[in-house]
Amino acid sequence: MSDLIDPERLARWMDERDLPGRGAPLTCRFITGGASNELFEIARGGTRMALRRPPARVPEGRNESMLREYRVLAALRDTDVPHARVLAVCDDPAVLGACFYLMEYVDGWSCMSTEGWPPPFDRNLEARRDLAWELVDAIAKLACVDWRARGLEGFGRPVGFLERQVDRWLAHLARFQFRPLPGIDEAAAWLRRHTPRKYRPGILHGDYQFANVMYRHGAPARMAAIVDWEMATIGDPLLDLGWVLMGWPDPGEDRTSAGYVDYTGMPSRAELCERYARRSGLGVDEIDYYVILARFKIAIVLEGGYARYVQGGADNPKMAAFGDVVLDMARRAAELARTTDLHC
Repeated sequence: MSDLIDPERLARWMDERDLPGRGAPLTCRFITGGASNELFEIARGGTRMALRRPPARVPEGRNESMLREYRVLAALRDTDVPHARVLAVCDDPAVLGACFYLMEYVDGWSCMSTEGWPPPFDRNLEARRDLAWELVDAIAKLACVDWRARGLEGFGRPVGFLERQVDRWLAHLARFQFRPLPGIDEAAAWLRRHTPRKYRPGILHGDYQFANVMYRHGAPARMAAIVDWEMATIGDPLLDLGWVLMGWPDPGEDRTSAGYVDYTGMPSRAELCERYARRSGLGVDEIDYYVILARFKIAIVLEGGYARYVQGGADNPKMAAFGDVVLDMARRAAELARTTDLHC
């Protein structure tokens, strides 16, 4: 991964902008690579920062998504939404081969970089339960941000947001589809028939789950930052709650192998809905719609990564695991669509 960062070129770019550590030696350490972007720790002059950029083979539109991530993070400055404070953005791919941005280094942990829940959340189920409350509270805060006052007019198209979802994502799927996805068409038809008539527009993270948040070390559970904002837009914030719930098992269901975390001791789906409604002021009567839309959308999004992997166009071997996840989510979207009385 070291070939993705040229320390000398990065140092010059930082010096031109009078960023922390001006003139001091710069060191770079690879932190993690998700299914789409790479994260590095940048240390200079006693300051730790984080740099986020696309992979070596930059997919179409990824540079633009870097700039969008920076814009929404800059807009969240001084709000109560947990996030990393951004320092600067580079919109010239010639500097490091892609657009990128620098942000403060968040000292915390992610469930994607630990073997199970870290202490004390591995054994203390009450403490673990608080992780879920923090997860929901963070998007409730996000839903309450006055996005117009924060300069995000034009960041998305909130009018008709829900009405566009099915056609937009089916068109996206058509660009790379190479196999049948049983359940997708059934879910699409249901979503068209049950689109909510109104909603309160807000900032939508777009990929909200345990994998995309960081917590501070130790108990009690405290959210350090929401991360990975590449799918953020102005839309219906309830879709973030649907994203959380789309794979969340209730007590009585298999909670140890339902996903990439152990849900034992976690609140129920109904409790999460009630908490979100109370903290955000938004109604959750039609939450089934958002869960179905979340499953429908994630199936298509992950199928795009899986298609790139199958065709040899992806750097990250983790995408191989997407194949079965896509089929499961498409199936579960259709299954829930057949039931119209499963409301929180």
